Amino acid sequence: MYYLCTDKYKRTMIPQFKNLTDLLDYFKDEQTCIDYFAQKRWGGTPRCPYCNHDKVYKINQGKRFKCASPECYKIFSVKVGSIFEDSNIPLRKWFVAIYLLTSHKKGISSVQLAKDIGICQKSAWHLEHRIREMLKVREPIMLNNSVEVDETYIGGKEGNRHLNKKHRSTPPLRSEKDKGVGGRSVRDKAVVLGLVERAGKVIAVHVPDAKAKTIIPQIEKHIAKGSTMLTDEWYAYGRLTGYTHKTVQHGLKIYVQGEVHTNTIENFWSVLKRGLYGIYHFTSRKHLDRYLDEFCARYNTRELGEVERFDNFLAKSTGTTLTWNRLVQAQA
Repeated sequence: MYYLCTDKYKRTMIPQFKNLTDLLDYFKDEQTCIDYFAQKRWGGTPRCPYCNHDKVYKINQGKRFKCASPECYKIFSVKVGSIFEDSNIPLRKWFVAIYLLTSHKKGISSVQLAKDIGICQKSAWHLEHRIREMLKVREPIMLNNSVEVDETYIGGKEGNRHLNKKHRSTPPLRSEKDKGVGGRSVRDKAVVLGLVERAGKVIAVHVPDAKAKTIIPQIEKHIAKGSTMLTDEWYAYGRLTGYTHKTVQHGLKIYVQGEVHTNTIENFWSVLKRGLYGIYHFTSRKHLDRYLDEFCARYNTRELGEVERFDNFLAKSTGTTLTWNRLVQAQA
């Protein structure tokens, strides 16, 4: 277990865990977890999540709080107003789950997580989706400089399907308007658009199709005008204006021309697909966005240390929640 003193007056000791063993050593009991989360959430001055009053009392030996406002007087725990709300799972297990899901490069399945922290698979599945909800980007990310753009398709290969699930014939592309609809045997696959800034952040968005009218608004939303956009020869990218557009001809088996390539986003697709197919095995369209948030969050925090990444995600746990009913409700 490692510690770092950052304030010579307050002598605040910050945990420096480099692995799961260090994390468990530091968060040795539930009260330590409560105190740590309370410090990260309120900075030493607890506030009532119901009325935002800054005068509260500790009760139940510090496990809960009571608002001192005469108009409120409500009792609450540090979990209220966060992804941990209404969860009977101890914070210690939540912290282990957050660490495992965000530090494993390709994620961890709910079956494996259930075994690792001692809960049922159904609870582990809900817990993981609540963590993914926490990892969601709340403010739009704007990319600039050199940005690679590419689309990929999530779904099983045609040759691996049962006979009754195969598309017996795939219509050829007869005109430009048919592009993004057929011709790639992707009629029932999910389309994901990816944008990554060189040495920067990545954005992955689940889109209905790869048509120009679908992907152009997404590109304009996330890439600053005047940036250099690096793509393959897919026709939709040629309709963009306001960017320096450079293309690499994959159809001619040319993958790198000096600084022009899409290898960075291709590498991200490689990790994404190995995680979805090798760890999770199946991902429905309904929940695909949350899985994309998970993989993007890990990529975008790749330069952070273990403690910094853990605290970064923990800070996003407030102001959001995901109930079981909302998770499983039918997709609109």
